[in-house]
Amino acid sequence: MERQSQTLASFIAPAVVFQNSQDCTALYVQAGSLRRHHVSRPHDTGRGLIVAGLSSLRPAMQLQQLNRECLLHLFSFLDKDSRRSLSRTCVRLHEVFLDPSLWTLLKFSSPSELKRDNFVLGPSLHHLSVCWHSSRVQVCNIEDWMKTSFQKVLCDKHQRLVSSLLAQVCVQCPNLLSLTLSGCGHVSDRDLVDVLGSCPKLRRVHLENCVCVTDRVLDGMVTHGRSLREVKVDFCRNITQDGLRMVREKRPSLRLSSERSAELIPDIKPYRKVHIRRTLQKVLLFT
Repeated sequence: MERQSQTLASFIAPAVVFQNSQDCTALYVQAGSLRRHHVSRPHDTGRGLIVAGLSSLRPAMQLQQLNRECLLHLFSFLDKDSRRSLSRTCVRLHEVFLDPSLWTLLKFSSPSELKRDNFVLGPSLHHLSVCWHSSRVQVCNIEDWMKTSFQKVLCDKHQRLVSSLLAQVCVQCPNLLSLTLSGCGHVSDRDLVDVLGSCPKLRRVHLENCVCVTDRVLDGMVTHGRSLREVKVDFCRNITQDGLRMVREKRPSLRLSSERSAELIPDIKPYRKVHIRRTLQKVLLFT
């Protein structure tokens, strides 16, 4: 009998040892691993009574009764949408949702997610990532002067979303440590240079398929990125070998890598193409 009681107590948690049955009536334990209506009887081990179940003698603890540290730990396991939904249940949980210490990492898989009011920017943000892998990225990568009216309408819906987010980061997130942007075809040099100047602790920057990024960003990394340790510029067609060489010469300790960036064909200004076309027309006209 004693062995069976010990085995049962080892599988059901929590288990409490009492010296008499009167102490059992004062038991108030909350255990989520037990079914709501499952109550097992006390087992006499010879040394005392082992209560291996729950009795509904007292109401369960409410979520709002947990202290702030426990609530922050609970929120940390939820995604952005779940955090927002839980915060709408009461004022106290909404205060926990707004706590900056909860938001140390933010990841977005598309610019449309930036429209949702399900995240908080603050000084505790250390890692920010906006990675958009979609067929619409190909539309954003088309040079502006070559886009059709329909393509321009598609881009207008999200053209300033990432830039607006970076502008807020410059003001509210001075302790940012890493920044990853992928498929953000409308992010400009100015946006990134402002982040470099406003986030002096920034250590890692990874840019991938950001077609508007040029050598001006590399120059800004040399000028403002004093804490930078690692920089990746992959598939950024307007990055040149001269810009990469300049960074390696001025910041030899910086780990710089570029996959296909300086090998792609850069953007061509429209006036240059028009000038070449007119020249060819004149040549054909007078020959």
